Amino acid sequence: MNNPNPARIAVGADVLAADLLVGGDARQTMNIVRDHSWVEFVASDELLTEAEAVIRELADDELARDWREKIEALRIEVEQSPGDHPALASAYAGNAAHIISYDDDLRSAKTAATLQGRISVSVKRPDGFVALFDPESLYDVVVGGEYPGPDMEWRE
Repeated sequence: MNNPNPARIAVGADVLAADLLVGGDARQTMNIVRDHSWVEFVASDELLTEAEAVIRELADDELARDWREKIEALRIEVEQSPGDHPALASAYAGNAAHIISYDDDLRSAKTAATLQGRISVSVKRPDGFVALFDPESLYDVVVGGEYPGPDMEWRE
């Protein structure tokens, strides 16, 4: 079992859609990625396709296409085996320490027991991730030196 990268996250399709369509904790989660060049979002094509379908269903085709184009530029692409859970497979393939999802099954004790010894990953809801993720304290461990604050300009 590899040591996961504490600055890498996989985000479920539900949270990705909520980031765009709802805001709140889902948006704050993704803003952590958008604000810091050293915090990395890993995602398979299957994960993005799933989120794009949700966005298309709840909004429209044009918004879904525009979202896909922007999120492709933000993510680190990873491969996924057919049939795997997209967020879990993305975390595994991308060596991520965190999965952010509203999916109660992913956060269950049964899933934790199944994953034990195979992948070391923390599964949290967006509100829990935002409350616990501290870029300032993590910066010295991941990058080294004094935390400069957010270093990305992404807002349009």
